[in-house]
Amino acid sequence: MSERMDLIGAIDALDTRLRWLSAWTIHNANHLRESRDGLKVGGHQASCASISTIMAALYFHALGPNDKVAVKPHAGPVLHAIHYLLGQQNREQLERFRGVGGAQSYPSRTKDHIPVDFSTGSVGLGVAVTAFASLVQDYLVAHGALAEAETGRMIALMGDAELDEGNIYECLIEAYKHDIRNCWWIVDYNRQSLDATTADRMFRRFDDIFETCGWRVVTLKHGKLQKAVFAKTGGKAIEEWIETCPNAEFAALTYQGGAAWRTRLMTDIGAKRGVKAILDAHDDDALGRLMTNLGGHCVESLIEAFDQAQDERPTLFIAYTIKGYGLPFAGHKDNHSGLMNPGQIASLRESLGIVEGDEWEPWAGLGDNAAASLKAFAEASAFATRRTNLDAAPVPVPAIPAPEGDEQSTQAAFGRILLDLAKSGHPLADRILTTSPDVTVSTNLGAWVNQRGLFRRSELKDVFAGAKIPSAQKWAGHGAGQHVELGIAEHNLFLMLAAAGLASPLFGTRLMPIGTVYDPFIARGLDVLNYACYQDARFLLVATPSGVTLGPEGGAHQSINTPLIGMGQPNLTAFEPAFADELAACMEWAFDHMQRGADGGSVYLRLTTRAIAQVAREGDGWKADALKGGYWLRRPAPGAEAAIVYSGAIAPEAIEAWEMLVEDLPGLGLLAVTSADLLHRDWSESRAARWRGGRRDKSHVETLLDALPAHAGLVTVLDGSPAALSWLGGVNGMRVSPLGVDRFGQTGDLPDQYHLHRLDAEAIADAAADLYARN
Repeated sequence: MSERMDLIGAIDALDTRLRWLSAWTIHNANHLRESRDGLKVGGHQASCASISTIMAALYFHALGPNDKVAVKPHAGPVLHAIHYLLGQQNREQLERFRGVGGAQSYPSRTKDHIPVDFSTGSVGLGVAVTAFASLVQDYLVAHGALAEAETGRMIALMGDAELDEGNIYECLIEAYKHDIRNCWWIVDYNRQSLDATTADRMFRRFDDIFETCGWRVVTLKHGKLQKAVFAKTGGKAIEEWIETCPNAEFAALTYQGGAAWRTRLMTDIGAKRGVKAILDAHDDDALGRLMTNLGGHCVESLIEAFDQAQDERPTLFIAYTIKGYGLPFAGHKDNHSGLMNPGQIASLRESLGIVEGDEWEPWAGLGDNAAASLKAFAEASAFATRRTNLDAAPVPVPAIPAPEGDEQSTQAAFGRILLDLAKSGHPLADRILTTSPDVTVSTNLGAWVNQRGLFRRSELKDVFAGAKIPSAQKWAGHGAGQHVELGIAEHNLFLMLAAAGLASPLFGTRLMPIGTVYDPFIARGLDVLNYACYQDARFLLVATPSGVTLGPEGGAHQSINTPLIGMGQPNLTAFEPAFADELAACMEWAFDHMQRGADGGSVYLRLTTRAIAQVAREGDGWKADALKGGYWLRRPAPGAEAAIVYSGAIAPEAIEAWEMLVEDLPGLGLLAVTSADLLHRDWSESRAARWRGGRRDKSHVETLLDALPAHAGLVTVLDGSPAALSWLGGVNGMRVSPLGVDRFGQTGDLPDQYHLHRLDAEAIADAAADLYARN
């Protein structure tokens, strides 16, 4: 018993340290640090206070050496405080909280100096990614890349308002289908969101939803202090009153304090036997502590719950808490972004025995012996000594030849390249994990899956094959399978890519994730794509079919702005190859780029179902330029007045227009842009070098366009937003006639579609002739 009480006492003391350090970090940023712009810095003291007890019990008791945690965004300062106590964070970082180069607003894998397992910030995504990380962990175990003894729990700390996010439930359904395990979601159930208290009717619905999906649900509503009182005469009446008290009223009474609790309880249930005696036994301060002694602030209740959930079943802990617990604005409905004033923080400091000037001292106010004991306890935790940011060795990338064929679509070529890799037995093929949101067949992954199988922890027989019913898809599910089939939910696709793309730093084994999706539906998962890239997950996104080239499908299935998404998304390099050999070169480059260090990243390929005639090549001289973003398919003659610039599926129309014009417009150039993203980024960085004090090297696009005189004109054309290429005119001050898609498409065959959107050869030739005429 003494050992257990020592444990509870130590974690309780650590909880107090975390609440203080997080509050002081935020106070310093808002009240003490110089403000040059007069803007509020913020930092969410109330949100930190509501979860500090949970984090103290989790980090200093429950976490195992292989567990990974996604911390709710607004608890970032608490995470930094934990690392500060362990000597893994420095004071300068905390003093620069939310400043350039300092501790970030929300936990960030790529920007924070402390180890962060999962970036959080876009609400709900840091929660859902842990379920997919659990699936990836099981995948690695099944493939012999990770020992069962080296597995850990994937844990999410979440605010209850995150349960409003739809991606939570999309994830929950997918997790059930894949029978995930070793996953904890811990809800800081303070019943307050950004604007107000949350709906009362949701109290018991979350239990039903999660239990239906196979989760254990552990509700921690009452602390040990409340439970002891409930066992007394009159205690049952108080328990029933708490159970039926609306969220908003409970929060208001918490803010008003013990006297208000006493008045309200006496009014409502004071006549019931035993109630008055209980109230009389507590002064106002003690009564306030009793009524706010919820499960999420009771160390003993938390460690019991964590200790009793040691099997692999996924578990939802609903820990009732008070927003702003222990702070002067606890319970106030406006406390989400509230800040303690200097007088309030001084009172808190004095109550903890911290001498003015010692606010940053990790163990201030404890006394030497108590400080040494608590420090030793913290440093003995499994979390304090765990390994983080594991780094796997690179996987060799073989030469990837282009599939043979006089006419090919880039989508079909992609499928054939993967099939050849599947059959090759090359080590790279064994590291590829493919995934798709129910469009595996229509994005040409079917042959790969036939060769490598679906991933299932439990064997899944191909019933049609067993019944000898003919089918092109011969898909059996087993532990050695390399394709994770998802339901129609693009959020889940990008969460799966994020989790698999972090396999190296999280689990020490490198995977090469490839996800396929219809190009127009990238927008559905755009927040999650951004989230995956923000934490530097490495994956290959193959989006196909694209543009109005998907003629008969109509407007909703025809992408327009995805080339701009590819250009604008950090940590993602976008390509739009037109020919199979360009695609092969891009894929070879991508597999290497996904494994590079700080200058690596993820890759997006925008492909098409349109089969086009392949161009004859003389050598590989074009390839190096193509992998920089563009090359001259037909180099302009000296003094040429114009060039046609194209990307992707429109290559035949661009070539046809060039052939129509070349005799009448001598020297006309034809420029193939394989990556507007690379061209623009290189140009932008080159121009920025002059202001950064570095040497300005000429960008690739400048070198390409130097083949034309400055007064020449450009006709740019692609099956997408014309803005993706029209910026080329700004490189050397050239006039541009931009062709592309700037309105929703409709059903129709390609001749009609291209004519309607002025993408056909006649429109391109007309635009080029107009440029010549104006010269």
